[in-house]
Amino acid sequence: MTAVRFYFLSALLSGVFAISANAAQLVMVEQDGCHWCAQWNKEIAPAYPNTTEGQRAPLRRVDLRDLPDDIVFTSKPVFTPTFVLVEGGKELARLEGYAGDQFFWFLLGKMLDAHPDATQANQ
Repeated sequence: MTAVRFYFLSALLSGVFAISANAAQLVMVEQDGCHWCAQWNKEIAPAYPNTTEGQRAPLRRVDLRDLPDDIVFTSKPVFTPTFVLVEGGKELARLEGYAGDQFFWFLLGKMLDAHPDATQANQ
């Protein structure tokens, strides 16, 4: 690979990762043994990436006992699952618990609609 191609590829990939790091994400805070996390995984997880909501805020999973340093939470999550809408490493909105698929989609839609600039669907 020539040096020009290498630098072009490096610059291109750097730009892609920089954009995705600042894009909105839906962070799922979970833990082993969580019944409601397992229920969400059964009912929602398989379809989520293929939905408009999943395009607007791709899912990122984190463990309650090992929260990442790159997210500034408004308060430390306590319950699982907790779904946190994040952009640029900062919490925008939060949904605690899982009360079934209809409530989840409805409340997630409200969260995303409250932050349209952060959660534009990928073109």
